[in-house]
Amino acid sequence: MIVEIEEVSSCEALPLLSLNHVSLLVRDVWNSVRFYEDVLGFCLVKRPSSFNFHGAWLYNYGVGIHLLENKGMEDYDEPRPINPKDNHISFQSSDVVVVKRRLEEMGMRYATALVEEEGIKVDQVFFHDPDGYMIEICNCDNLPILPISSSCSLKPHNYYNKMIATNYGCGFMENEMLENLSMNMLNFSF
Repeated sequence: MIVEIEEVSSCEALPLLSLNHVSLLVRDVWNSVRFYEDVLGFCLVKRPSSFNFHGAWLYNYGVGIHLLENKGMEDYDEPRPINPKDNHISFQSSDVVVVKRRLEEMGMRYATALVEEEGIKVDQVFFHDPDGYMIEICNCDNLPILPISSSCSLKPHNYYNKMIATNYGCGFMENEMLENLSMNMLNFSF
């Protein structure tokens, strides 16, 4: 079978709004639920009752985590090495120092990294969930998002919230007022 692939530049991107959820295979759903609730602050939410497999849905910070139980997953005899170059999920934090202190209090192993770019510093903390998935906590929003191509149209960070406010008619004016205030404060000069 031959599949033709069009030039990327001639295709229109899919009409995406935001990241909705990440699904993870786990050995023990309730052990993982406790981790995502207690360590990362996610909340257990209702999951469709029509599913005929064991799992759980969690939500917070504008993203969902769907846990799917797979008892056949490989157990680790030794803890996996913490490798910042491994696949991972990253969460923005307001205080990486507090994150490290809390992980130490919980007795969790972690690794740190520091990224520097033109005087801007990003602190990163990496650790594993109970099934060995890598989690990163960082202050990554210190780095500006700069598109390499002028043809790339990035949606603003609050684009999804604006869509909700527009579609449901609640909070739109408040969002607009706060955004205008923020922009005016940035333009303030002495």
